[in-house]
Amino acid sequence: MPAIPEPIQSAASLDDALAQTLKHFAADSGTIHLLEADGVLHLKAASAGIPEFVLQTVRLVPVGKGMAGLAVERALPVTACNIQTDTSGDVRAGAKLTGLEGAIVVPMMRDGRPEGALGIANRAERTFSDEEQQLLLAIGEHLAAKHG
Repeated sequence: MPAIPEPIQSAASLDDALAQTLKHFAADSGTIHLLEADGVLHLKAASAGIPEFVLQTVRLVPVGKGMAGLAVERALPVTACNIQTDTSGDVRAGAKLTGLEGAIVVPMMRDGRPEGALGIANRAERTFSDEEQQLLLAIGEHLAAKHG
């Protein structure tokens, strides 16, 4: 498992952990959702700059819907080099309203089960390397253990 950068490891809250993760990856936006007893992903942290109408849409995300819901359902990262032109079916129409392009959402795993989703995105096209995906998975696992 890759080494998690110290500022992320020592983050006191999910908001701080998200901010440190965005800084580390030079990403523009991000969210953290946790899976609750109702079987739905609940938004627990969001970066500044996400429009309020988008936040309203992603406050509750069903498993299997959108990038976060698919990451949890599949227990695998879901990526889009460009949300605006994605045709995979993994990106919901509302995601295009963010104006973001390169995005990844990883499941936050704990004891082999997804407990939530960590997503980051950039305003420009971006493909996340295998190493970046592995680090994001490790960060997600760390956050699930610490805050889940």
